[in-house]
Amino acid sequence: MKIFGFAGYSGSGKTTLIEKLIPLFVQRGLRVSLIKHAHHTFDVDQPGKDSFRHRHAGCTEVLVTSSRRWALMHELRGAPEPTLQEQMERLSPCDLLLVEGFKHEPISKLEVYRAEVGESMIHPHDSNIVAIASDAKVDSQLPQLDLNAPEAIAAFVLKHVGLEQGR
Repeated sequence: MKIFGFAGYSGSGKTTLIEKLIPLFVQRGLRVSLIKHAHHTFDVDQPGKDSFRHRHAGCTEVLVTSSRRWALMHELRGAPEPTLQEQMERLSPCDLLLVEGFKHEPISKLEVYRAEVGESMIHPHDSNIVAIASDAKVDSQLPQLDLNAPEAIAAFVLKHVGLEQGR
């Protein structure tokens, strides 16, 4: 499994970019998975649903399954947040694992940067950033990719992880 990350501040366009890249990777025959780190409380469940009611009644895990998908919800209930490595161990095998967030993990990352977000760049403080995707020229020695050219970004990612020929 090859791993490649995306870092950038909220509003920079990480999710939108990744959403454009995934079909390009899948078209090359790659099995792609993603881990996204949320910095805030989130819930994939809906109030009133049986699974929601069971979790709130005290279950540590609730697995919901159907003929189309399954989802496992695990309540930490005060336990420490699992590391990226621990979360990766929960995934089924894949060719390419994309990681959104986890800014401080020692994995190769593309910084998604937009000046209008108003934040400074991450790469001067993170040696794991291997390139920058932006909608404007930035002051950096790192390779720069046009944020609006997902095909070129996909080619860069695949070359960087050694999957440029697909599977």
